[in-house]
This record gives sequence, structure tokens and C-alpha cells, in this order.
Amino acid sequence: MSRQLLVLDVVGLTPRLLPHMPNLMSVGAAVPLEPVLPAVTCSVQSTFLTGEPVSGHGIVGNGWYFRDLGEVLLWRQHNALVGGEKLWDTVRRAEPGFTVANVCWWYAMGADVDWTVTPRPIYYADGRKEPDCYTFPPELHDELVADLGPFPLFTYWGPTAGLPSSSWIARAAERIMSAKNPDLTLVYLPHLDYDLQRYGPSDPRAERAAAELDTVIAPLLRAARASGRTIVALSEYGITDVRRPVDINRLLRSEGWLNVHTQDGMEYLDPWTSRAFAVADHQIAHVYVRDARDVPEVRKVCEQLPGVGEIRDGLGHERSGELVLLAEPDAWFTYYYWLDDARAPDFAQLVEIHRKPGYDPAELFFDPAGPGAAKARAGLALARKKLGLRYRMSAVGLDAGARAVRGSHGLLPADSADGPVWLCDDPAVAPARVHATEVKGLLMRLLEGDGARE
Repeated sequence: MSRQLLVLDVVGLTPRLLPHMPNLMSVGAAVPLEPVLPAVTCSVQSTFLTGEPVSGHGIVGNGWYFRDLGEVLLWRQHNALVGGEKLWDTVRRAEPGFTVANVCWWYAMGADVDWTVTPRPIYYADGRKEPDCYTFPPELHDELVADLGPFPLFTYWGPTAGLPSSSWIARAAERIMSAKNPDLTLVYLPHLDYDLQRYGPSDPRAERAAAELDTVIAPLLRAARASGRTIVALSEYGITDVRRPVDINRLLRSEGWLNVHTQDGMEYLDPWTSRAFAVADHQIAHVYVRDARDVPEVRKVCEQLPGVGEIRDGLGHERSGELVLLAEPDAWFTYYYWLDDARAPDFAQLVEIHRKPGYDPAELFFDPAGPGAAKARAGLALARKKLGLRYRMSAVGLDAGARAVRGSHGLLPADSADGPVWLCDDPAVAPARVHATEVKGLLMRLLEGDGARE
């Protein structure tokens, strides 16, 4: 290729936050970027890398109901789930030796790239979960850990999510660029996701988070410039202020559409016998209706729920729900299906992204109903863990946690000032607006040297 390229996915970045990020602003002028619906991580990233809409690549959210398995699964990692031709496959047809490093973009596992880093805990047989990451090639793991320490998983998500995880990712990317010299380096920086979801983008802590992340980005930008790389920074979505959780599954259960099964006094979603249930994903909810003849009646039930702004007939792909609910701008969907907190499953109060049948932003808080007690429980669990005993880190709130959430995303932005952005340090590749489906083509132009700095 004529150029090497660094692409930073700065999650949650909007024009309103950029003034607090002078290092990032130096990359170039901010151009509005229109995401796809749903405007969530897995869907938008898949569009960036394939140029396909959701109906083409099939990533209808951060998770969905796998009808062939009878299970709701979120945050899968296998790249084969993503349909369409990826950017690197397209480039390699003309440039077979083209090399790629993927540093924490989603669907990393199994992707045909040269270097991969992605968060991956160690799940021990006794139930313990320890921080770690997956790498390809395998020896890259020990190189990074020796240099940077273990991947700080508990600052990547959960009540203690914060800057150390983004710092680790940025430093790992810098070392890979230096040691491996990839043609394309993809870097995912999640820090803005945390306090903007906790407190909302209007809270002063959002500006502080932006400034913190900007300090982390600065060395990576310097390294890219020193090596002659072209730099692109973009975001998947903007986070907007919210105040209302919407309990779609509780409504469906109350109306007799959703079933549960019970074990040890705890209730679990029963997708096998439910006539309709929802997979909640921020401000989007896929409603899966077992019998197509019931769709009109389920639609009527959903229309009566306060906080539902629009109902669509799916997203044009078989993985989508028969109905897709869009929240009103100040609302978001919970996955909660129990009607009595005493019957909630034990994982409901854990950071447990793979067992919950929907997204749960309450995992970003220690239980607001009793934060001191929640921290004490977490401390006791940590002590049991260090002693080698079984433990349960029950720190997450239920309804109180949901009511504490002040930021969400998933809808198309009503105002470009609150939407995602595109920045590039080559002024020759700077359209007035960018649609997510155009990102792949723009990156190819930059890689091919179609710009001012050939």
C-alpha cells in the first residue's frame, strides 16, 4: 500500500466533547458521521469494516436471540458471525501482503488479521474469573503482559470501569505499531462510554472523562505521526441524556406473552415456550414473536408502553426480532422480566454480560440503593476469592441501578452535535458528511494514497 493507517474508534465522541480534547482535535476537522440503526458498538463497527448495512452483515445488535440454539447471547466474539467482505480482505485482493493489527475492535476472534488483542477473562474450573486478554499470535500475549502488566479487565467494564483499560489498550497499540509495523492498526478506546452512561453527557464529569482520555491518546498520536501514518479518529454513536428505564419484558410477562421457569426460587427467562419476549439493547429492543399471526397483537401491547417511541417491522435480517422497538429519546430498555426482586436470578446483581438476556448498564454502578453495603459485599467476595473460596460479587443494583442510569444510545442522532464524528489528518479525504456505510471506502482511499500526502 502507499500508506499506513491508524484508525481510532473513540466510543461516544461527539462535537460537544471535542473542545475538551485538544490532542484529538489536532487530527483534523470534525465531520458528522451518520451511524446505522441500531447505533450500538457491534452493529456500527461491522458496518465500518464491511461497508454493509445491518441487513447485509447481520449484526443486528450487541446480541440477539439465536433461534437455532434457543438462547439469547450477547457479546459473542467470533468474526465469522459478521457477513460481508471485511476491509482487509478487499485490500488484499490487490495487495496480498497487507498486514492488520486489531486492538480491541469487536468480533476480533478468528478474524483474518495478523495481530489481535481482545479482552478475554480466564474462567477457571472452580468458577473464578481473572483478568486477561486473548492475543494472536499467542506469543504476543506474554510480550504485552511483560511490558504492560495484565489487561485491567475490571476497569474495562463494571462499577470500577475507568481510564486504566483505555490506557492499556493505547499503550499496547503503540507497542504493536513499533514492533510489528502493521499497514492498518485498529484501536478501540472505550473510556467515554462509562461516565457518559453513568451520569449523562450534560454532567460535568463527561467533560472530565473526555479530557482524561485525551491525555491517553496523545502519545499514540505522536507515535503514529513519527512513523508517517495517516490518522483517522471516529466514533460509533453519541450518548444522550436519559431518565426513564422501560421494562418491556415485564409488560410482556404481565400480558401473558413471556414465560419463565423457576429453579431454587429464582426465575429465568424461558425463550423456548414464550410467545413473545424482548432482547433489550440500550434504546433498541428486538421483540421475538414465535407465531407470525401474533405479531399484530404483540405490536398493540408494545404500543401502550410509555417510553416506546416507534415500532418497526424488523431490520431486514433473519436475526432481527419480528418487531424492533425504538425508545423515546429520554428512555432506554431494561432486560428485566421478573416481577418481584426476591425472585430475580443471582446473576442479576453481578457483572455478568454473557448470562443476562439483554444489556444491563446498571453494571456500571455499585448498588445505588446501598452503595456502602454493595462495596462491603464486593470486598468480602474479593477476600474469599484470595483465600481460594467460592464467592459471588453481588454489587449491582436492580431497579435502583436502572433508575440511576443517565446516558444511553442506539437511536439515530436528532442533532449532529450529539452524534458521532469522523476526523482525518489528510484534508483531501474530508467529505462534508460521512455515512457509516462509506467508512470502508474512505479508509481504502487513504490506504491507497488517494489524498494530499502521496
